[in-house]
Amino acid sequence: MNYIPYGTQCIEEDDITAVVETLKSGYLTTGPKVLEFEDELKKVTGSKYAVAVANGTAALHIATMNLNLKPDDEVITTPITFAASANCVLYCGGKPVFVDIDEDTMLIDIDIIKKAITKKTRAIIPVDYGGEICNMDELSKLADFHGLEIIHDCAHSLGSKINGKYAGEYQGQQIWSFHPVKTITTGEGGAITTNDEEMYKSLLRFRTHGITRDKTQYSYPYKNSEELEYSTWYYEMLDLGYNYRLTDFQCALGVSQLKKLDRFAKRRHEIVEQYNTAFEGLPIKVQKSPQWSDPVRHLYTIRVNDKSKRDGVFKTLTDKNIGVNLHYIPVYLMPYYKKIGYKSGICPIAEDAYDKMITIPLHQSMTDNEVEYVIECVIEAVK
Repeated sequence: MNYIPYGTQCIEEDDITAVVETLKSGYLTTGPKVLEFEDELKKVTGSKYAVAVANGTAALHIATMNLNLKPDDEVITTPITFAASANCVLYCGGKPVFVDIDEDTMLIDIDIIKKAITKKTRAIIPVDYGGEICNMDELSKLADFHGLEIIHDCAHSLGSKINGKYAGEYQGQQIWSFHPVKTITTGEGGAITTNDEEMYKSLLRFRTHGITRDKTQYSYPYKNSEELEYSTWYYEMLDLGYNYRLTDFQCALGVSQLKKLDRFAKRRHEIVEQYNTAFEGLPIKVQKSPQWSDPVRHLYTIRVNDKSKRDGVFKTLTDKNIGVNLHYIPVYLMPYYKKIGYKSGICPIAEDAYDKMITIPLHQSMTDNEVEYVIECVIEAVK
């Protein structure tokens, strides 16, 4: 069997055509395809506003900039995520506070969040894991009660729903990633969605050096002068922003890919169902869907019952040309986080999951034969 990656893009001829047509157009960046992609993204996330950016980390960064954190402000998040979910808090001068996960769903445990909230807490960054989506109804109530902001990390969950609603229908900001291993891709790329107009305006500025050409936002004393009011060259830098723009040809790819989201989601559902059925009764644990979640699964992880067996299973699958991976090492166990004062033992359930987990292939390009081969190899390895 040829190598089967744990995740990969699905690029078809119409995707290539869309990119080539944009390359031949008059725009390579900050053109009409960016706006078109943002409009299409609003439809599949349920949000009023969308801002396309260079990648998911850029999305997290400027969403956190919107919080205006002060030194020692705390932001609660999960350790079972890519480092960017917590790094964005450090970028902005705050302190990440790691809260443990639910053992079955692998999502942040809301009951533990309640105990972690202090007078210094400013926000919560819940992270959807593997496509399973956090309980945003409960988290929204909790945030409202304590006056906290929410940045919902949806990098894994494009197309997923919560109690029949998309993530973008909720308060706060949602961040998205379109890396090649995600359900749809723009190569690299990300976005922030929100229903708050002021947040949206500031995100647009943060994306482009803090600069605006929106006359309603001008603060310069002469903004009402006739000369500047109708000038085509005038602009103002209102914030210290970044160059986090996404190109038109990447957005052209994104528009083409979004048209296939339902098809991609259906195929992922089929593979997950095959895995779930095949792995019943094995000495492994798989991620469970909470009752509120209607997921488009991004990752499929298994957890061996005996952590001393994990590395052996991992190697066996690798030797059989199966592209396994591990999602994730708890963020606070990274050397940098230890250097700034975080210690092991903060989230015992997350650490136990890390010791036992393996990510196996799940992507819409998988053939039936490849799915069957992965199943056979996993059964043989864990037995």
